[in-house]
Amino acid sequence: MNLIKSILSIALIVGFTIAFVSCNEDDDLLPVVATTINDLNADYAPYESPLPTNRPPLRIGATNKFTLFSFKTGAIVPNADSTSSNWDIGFRSTTIIVNSGTSGPGTTTAQILNGTLTNIIEAPFDGYKSDNTAGTTPAERNAIPSGSGNGWYTYTGATNLVAPIAGKVIVVKTAENRYAKLEILSYYQGAPASPSPEPTGADKDRYYTFRYVYQPNDTRIF
Repeated sequence: MNLIKSILSIALIVGFTIAFVSCNEDDDLLPVVATTINDLNADYAPYESPLPTNRPPLRIGATNKFTLFSFKTGAIVPNADSTSSNWDIGFRSTTIIVNSGTSGPGTTTAQILNGTLTNIIEAPFDGYKSDNTAGTTPAERNAIPSGSGNGWYTYTGATNLVAPIAGKVIVVKTAENRYAKLEILSYYQGAPASPSPEPTGADKDRYYTFRYVYQPNDTRIF
């Protein structure tokens, strides 16, 4: 009987210790949350005014610089830091770059998956690409391809409309081996449901609204 009591006591102590350690480990984990960024200015430039009748209108005032963003801080990184590893992803017009290869000194990589922000619960182990010049077309040169239908958007020339493709999620592996997933919701200021783009409409383009999840812990699970 004493032997049985001793075994039970040891089992209880071991079980309590494991539970205590597990709780401590969980307490050390940083939270994983979904965040929405509204109207990130990706080098907006107004069209000339008044609009010409004998040729396509010009866009005046573009800086031709990327707006850089860090998933770790959840904030825009000054363009003066473009030669650093402080940023992960950059936006200019419809082009999205990652901090690697020909776009920056970092080792950030990315890929586009089919799915939604909700149902992609684990970042892939492989399949990521850096930005480089190995591709034969602009659509192939970046980890996140550019061009209508090649990556995250479609473009309709008749209406000058850029529309995010539903069911496309960008997954990013940062230089610190952390993961983020991003879904672009709108390309127009204020995220209108039915954009009427400039120059004939009133909605300004090159303003990204996107939702993302950053995993700050050492895991691919979101």
